[in-house]
Amino acid sequence: MDVTRLFGLDLQTLADAFFTGINIFILFLAFGYLCIDMIRDFIRKRQDKIKGELDFAASEKQDAIALKEEYDAKLRNVNLEANEILDEARKKALKKEAEIIDQAKQEAARILARAENEIELEKKKALEDVKQEMISIASLMAAKVVSANIDTAIQDSMVDETLKEIGENTWLS
Repeated sequence: MDVTRLFGLDLQTLADAFFTGINIFILFLAFGYLCIDMIRDFIRKRQDKIKGELDFAASEKQDAIALKEEYDAKLRNVNLEANEILDEARKKALKKEAEIIDQAKQEAARILARAENEIELEKKKALEDVKQEMISIASLMAAKVVSANIDTAIQDSMVDETLKEIGENTWLS
């Protein structure tokens, strides 16, 4: 065994290594020449795809921002609409309350008018009763006067007595 040679590096091995390197280089050139168009097409398609996805993402982001602004505006409008609806409901309730109060006042006025009419009728009835009573008393008195043939002093005393019986207030009203 020869100690001077470390791993068998001789001229033949170097020549084989050189030619192998050249062959590999030629194979890479041929492979690159044959496949470069396919690789370029692949890379271009990939770039176009990525660019399209980025454009789509940007447009989606713009749409999302527009939707967010629209929803924010709608939320603000919803609060305004809710306040308007509540105000209108309050106005309707106040109007209905006023209508109910007016109806109640009208009904109370009708009830009072009916009660006053009834009171008036009762007064007239009472007056008629008093007149009938006075007529019957006057008839009795006349009968007493005729039957007794009394003088005017007795007649005046009988009238006074009759007036006391029916009461002076009733006679004067």
